[in-house]
Amino acid sequence: MKPDPAKPSRRAVSRIASFRHAFAGWWYVLRTQHNAWIHAVASVAILGVALWAQLERLEWALLILTVALVWVAEFVNTAVETLVDLASPEMHPLAKIAKDIAAASVLIAALAAVIVGLLLLGPKLWLYLSG
Repeated sequence: MKPDPAKPSRRAVSRIASFRHAFAGWWYVLRTQHNAWIHAVASVAILGVALWAQLERLEWALLILTVALVWVAEFVNTAVETLVDLASPEMHPLAKIAKDIAAASVLIAALAAVIVGLLLLGPKLWLYLSG
């Protein structure tokens, strides 16, 4: 039996479902994690400053990767916290350690992002503010 060309393949339907699940996860993080809103505001602000500063292509790549790293850390942190809550609904010292380590990954990514932002945008902002 030949596949119907008007009907999407199972593989295409599976890919579409994967994207739907990914966007549902993204929306969950934005809805439930207060720090995600801080990241969102910071991301928009820094990208706006980068547009103003007219970064070079390589600088843009570095900035976008850095912003993405913070978002990935926040998403993984939320996933770890959710899994820990499922596996250990009661307070447990090991559950706390897992959550603390996951949160530390976000902190490290955010600190790295601040440093990258200062390296890329600091000199241009300094010239603008002092001149």
